Amino acid sequence: MNQTYQQASSDSGHPVYALFFGVMGSVSAIVFSSLGAAYGTAKAGRAIAAISVMRPDLIMKSLVPIIMAGILAIYGLVMAVLITNDMKKDIKGYTAHKGFFHFGGGMAVGLNGLAAGFAIGIVGDSGVRGNAQQPRLFIGMILILIFAEVLGLYGLIIAVFFYAE
Repeated sequence: MNQTYQQASSDSGHPVYALFFGVMGSVSAIVFSSLGAAYGTAKAGRAIAAISVMRPDLIMKSLVPIIMAGILAIYGLVMAVLITNDMKKDIKGYTAHKGFFHFGGGMAVGLNGLAAGFAIGIVGDSGVRGNAQQPRLFIGMILILIFAEVLGLYGLIIAVFFYAE
C-alpha cells in the first residue's frame, strides 16, 4: 500500500503529503463530530435518567436532544465518506490543493459538530430537567436545540463547498 502512494507521487509529480491532508480531513470530520455527538448524548442522557424516576411519562419527549446530537455524527460521516471516495477515485491525480481543501472541509464539519454537540448537551440537560418541572418549556427547549443543531449544519455546508472545489 505504501508503495502505491509513493509511486503515485513520483509518477504524477503530486506530493505525497497531499494524501496526508486528505486523510486528516476525513478523520477530523468523523472524529470531532462524533465527539460532539457523544458529549451531547451523554449530557442529555444523564438528565433523562434523572427525571425518568419521577416522570417516566416524559422519557419519549426527552429523547429529542439525543436524536439531534446523533445527527451531528451523521454530518461528519457523510463528509468523511465523500472525502475518502474522492481520494480513492484518483490517487495519482490527487493534488495538494485538493488535499488542503479536503482538510479544511473536514475540520469545518468536525469542529462545528463538536461545538454543536456541546451546545446540544448543555441545552438538552437543562431543558429536559426544566421540562419535567414546567411542561410549557418544551417548545422553547426545541427551538434552542434547533439553533444549536444548525451550527453543525453550517459546518457541513462549508465542508461541501470545500469538497466541491
